[in-house]
Amino acid sequence: MEQKAIKYSDKVQRWGAWEISIQGPDCGNPFTEQWIKGTFSGKSEEKTVKGFYDGEGTYRLRFMPSFEGTYKFRVETGFGISEEGTFETLPAEAGNHGPVRVADTYHFAYEDGTPYYSVGTTCYVWELQSDSRIRDTLENLKKARFNKIRFCIFPKHYAYNLTDPRSFPYEGTPMDCSVLTADNFNDYDEKSEGNHWDFTRFNPEHFRHIEACIQKVMELGIEADIIVMHPYDRWGFSCMSKEEDDLYWRYVLARFSAYRNVWWSLANEYDLMEHKTLKDWERYARIICEEDPYSHLRSIHNCHGFYDYRRPWITHCSIQRQDPYLSAENVAQWREIYRKPVVLDEICYEGNLQFGWGNISGRELVRRFWEAFLRGGYAGHGETLLNPEEELWWSHGGKLRGESWKRFGFLYDIISKVPGHGIAPYDLKWDCVCGVPESEWRRAVKSWYLIYYGFTCPAFKEFYFDDTTEFRVEVIDTWNMTIEDRGTAKGKFRVELPGREYMAVRLTQKKEGAGRK
Repeated sequence: MEQKAIKYSDKVQRWGAWEISIQGPDCGNPFTEQWIKGTFSGKSEEKTVKGFYDGEGTYRLRFMPSFEGTYKFRVETGFGISEEGTFETLPAEAGNHGPVRVADTYHFAYEDGTPYYSVGTTCYVWELQSDSRIRDTLENLKKARFNKIRFCIFPKHYAYNLTDPRSFPYEGTPMDCSVLTADNFNDYDEKSEGNHWDFTRFNPEHFRHIEACIQKVMELGIEADIIVMHPYDRWGFSCMSKEEDDLYWRYVLARFSAYRNVWWSLANEYDLMEHKTLKDWERYARIICEEDPYSHLRSIHNCHGFYDYRRPWITHCSIQRQDPYLSAENVAQWREIYRKPVVLDEICYEGNLQFGWGNISGRELVRRFWEAFLRGGYAGHGETLLNPEEELWWSHGGKLRGESWKRFGFLYDIISKVPGHGIAPYDLKWDCVCGVPESEWRRAVKSWYLIYYGFTCPAFKEFYFDDTTEFRVEVIDTWNMTIEDRGTAKGKFRVELPGREYMAVRLTQKKEGAGRK
């Protein structure tokens, strides 16, 4: 075969996405009939990576180097073209800390060791909206200081989200949805003959656009928690065959794995997907473990019943609360059961919908965030406030209209100054929530205590640890975002409080620089 264009760069930053493109055949069905793979070797690692067909005769393969220095590569194809060469991996640029990993059993850190404290949000199909709304979403993500966003690859069909997306993942045409309303949106057949798809032919433009959005949130320092499957579907994507599912999974992994900010969520509310079995989910997990050479974080999200988060392929718990009222209150229990980081990706959304999952106040959502963090876990935000356009952040992105998002940066700044890495729950008294440094929770007296009073309204609190340890005392108003320095105290001491909700007290051993803001 005549040699065609081969393009690649001679350098890339550490944890960047190096790419090679090769022109090849576009006849037949290249998605199923052709292949491309590469082997990469540097001084400290060697990996084999699969590529993908990107349409119009273009085949691509991406690789994320984990170390600096010279890498050798050999790329082979099923159509007779191969390429060998080298490239240089340069030091990571500012803000690039590598992929997020599990650290210290219950917490996270970037690969370079920098702690990562998850403050996430849910915007299911923000990237499938108009260009102007996507720009609004990115600007609001930046203002809110979120560092993780959950979103889907497939479009979503549900209340307040009944229009077709900007693109579909497959070649074909969708059913006519012009008759669907908020009252009859469930009156359809997932396998309706109104949908005409070829599940063996992907729409590369759909995936290119999602890649661009993954890179845009990466530039903002935000992790892309990608929901690969979900049950909210009128197009037939949730009931594809085993072979079609596996082809989809392998295509997604080949396209997205080289981006350092990717997390894998096998599904949102996996237990509502009636066409999938436990064997299916375990098969998808096996495909991820085999074909993601970078071992990105992996989990699966529930509706009613939890998946068994003790499964070895699961890196962290992605939890939706199962009780109408209790959510963050159970974090310490889940830590003990699963011995993994606990991320409450859905603890109800700030909003005013008719649905119980979407109508708590901003104050209550902020309270749940504080409870989750001080009990040793992490929480996720969502916003479902009705508006005339029926454009809800939880699904469409766009503009944040609520109050809770304004207060998470303040919480993040406090948590990120915990001595060591991460918070452990501590049983200080029965009527408060207390967190201490994870590395110190077995010590008799800790260097740092953060005590939260939630919806209670004490006028004062008394403390006693021992007679000699001197603490700096700070009173924190978590809603109004103020920190008041009350000086130092030791022995038995009393802290006056304003007698209103959402107050906290931070006690720091009086040592230069220890735990201070």
